[in-house]
Amino acid sequence: MMPLSMVNTGEKVLIQRVGGLEETRRFLTNLGFTEGAEVEVVNAIGGNMIVKVRDSRVAINLDMAKKIMV
Repeated sequence: MMPLSMVNTGEKVLIQRVGGLEETRRFLTNLGFTEGAEVEVVNAIGGNMIVKVRDSRVAINLDMAKKIMV
């Protein structure tokens, strides 16, 4: 397992676990980051990542990406 922040652009991975405080986990879950969901890193620019999760593109910062284990 590794954090989503370490995944290369264009790679598709499955979410194993979402960590962090309860508020952070709830926020990420509402965006579609749930265990077993497939995530593709579309782009990573200056500490922010654009990822495709559940047919939506979402921008998250590196702190959030570090809490998503794949």
